[in-house]
Amino acid sequence: MVGSHDIGKWLGALALGVLIGACGVAVSASPPRSPQNASAVSYRTNELGMEFVTISPGEFQMGCSEGAKPNECSRDEKPRHGVQITKAFEVGKTEVTQKQWQAVMGSNPSASKGDDLPVEQVTFQQAHEFLNKLNARNDGYLYRLPTEAEWEYAARAGTTDQYAGSLHDMAWYNDGQAAARGSGAFQNENSPVGLLVPKAHPVATKSPNAWGIYDMRGNVAERVEDFYDGNYYSNSPAADPKGPATGEGHVVRGGSFRVYPWLTRVSLRTNFPEGYEFEDLGFRVAREKR
Repeated sequence: MVGSHDIGKWLGALALGVLIGACGVAVSASPPRSPQNASAVSYRTNELGMEFVTISPGEFQMGCSEGAKPNECSRDEKPRHGVQITKAFEVGKTEVTQKQWQAVMGSNPSASKGDDLPVEQVTFQQAHEFLNKLNARNDGYLYRLPTEAEWEYAARAGTTDQYAGSLHDMAWYNDGQAAARGSGAFQNENSPVGLLVPKAHPVATKSPNAWGIYDMRGNVAERVEDFYDGNYYSNSPAADPKGPATGEGHVVRGGSFRVYPWLTRVSLRTNFPEGYEFEDLGFRVAREKR
């Protein structure tokens, strides 16, 4: 059961509140790569049936989106700055599913069970155990978590707006209507009769982004490899940033089914300790040729 304390902890980590100040001056960079036709995307599949999208090198503006008002970005999303992704990589078409996790790990820690649901309640260490087992299969690829910059580059998919496309069509989030219509929710047996609470959805049931990637925003929030530093953008290297060398927690991106829509904006950053697990926290895999 999810208690009010847990929900408060999640919302607190997302740094709610109105913050004053304008977005930082953007670092000059070449225009982002043009969006491709998602229907024409060719996916690569490994022997476990995990599908991947090839992401070409390019440049983009990372952080507080163009056109965002001062109170629509937190301090750690500023300054907006130019980032170069210099090497091609592949990223999961979807978040890691429970079926995929079960095939590799032989167990399922998720609160809401279902083969096509994203795996959740996974710690940072457990995600790395999954990756280690994938790498032990020696299929010619190095599997890892994406960096924070790679995640945002893939999530933006050549766009510059706050939601990288249609908010409603591309993301599962808490729209405040679940109790009224009984959609996208499950019955909480420990709550008063009739109270419905949001839950995760099967992956790839909303529209993909312009590069053919599903659920980059909403559904479950996604761990990335970087340590978190709220001031990192002020001194981040332009080429292939990997985050600070140390930190108390790792970055989490994308928002989840539990948060309100503005907390799924593509630039939003939060962080959790390595050992933290929750039913709206999962991950997505990146890989590159060895």
